[in-house]
Amino acid sequence: MAVELPLFPLSHTVLFPGVVLPLHVFEERYRELVRTLVAQEEPGPRRFGVVAIRQGWEVGADAAQALHGIGCAAELRRVSRHPDGRFDIVTVGADRFRLLTVDRTSRPYLVGQVEWLPGDPQPDPEAGALAGAVGALFAEYVRAATGLRPGAAPPGGRPELPADPGELSHLVASAAVLTLEDRQALLEAPSASARLRAELRLLKRETTMVRRLRALPVPIGELQVTQSLS
Repeated sequence: MAVELPLFPLSHTVLFPGVVLPLHVFEERYRELVRTLVAQEEPGPRRFGVVAIRQGWEVGADAAQALHGIGCAAELRRVSRHPDGRFDIVTVGADRFRLLTVDRTSRPYLVGQVEWLPGDPQPDPEAGALAGAVGALFAEYVRAATGLRPGAAPPGGRPELPADPGELSHLVASAAVLTLEDRQALLEAPSASARLRAELRLLKRETTMVRRLRALPVPIGELQVTQSLS
């Protein structure tokens, strides 16, 4: 069944379930979105949809074509308002959705008709084995990437990672330095096992690049290993 969901398009970010996403809201149309959510009287979470903008597109008259078809709902957890009306908000990724249509005229911000996608199936033995392999490779990747910071010693221990295969797959997808297309493909993966298999391939590629090139495509500070707000 289709439901109405306010949309917050982002050009460089893909949100994953369970992952924290802080946002600085300065455009008036999205200030209005935050004000509407804060004033919501209905019980239940205050949600909007985070959806990535296709590279090379702008969100104008062809809003539906400019946006990727799969996004993730963001639940509003914290709101700080600046004196000039801007907001700093903290959200957490919730359920994934499929974008059916986009209404760009009834509100200052975009509103989508969406259908919710099912969560991951229950993990199977393959997911557990893949999670172990991905966790070990991700720790290796973090050590290699952190070692690029001038004067910083690589971390001695393994980063604390979720035991659940689905949570681990979402954390790795959001924390590793990947292209928008890679992240979007991981968001669209139908199961934790499929996501973890793809992450094994991506982490092997990225770890090799870090070691050979001795550089990351973004500042090392953007590599985030822990993202949780539960």
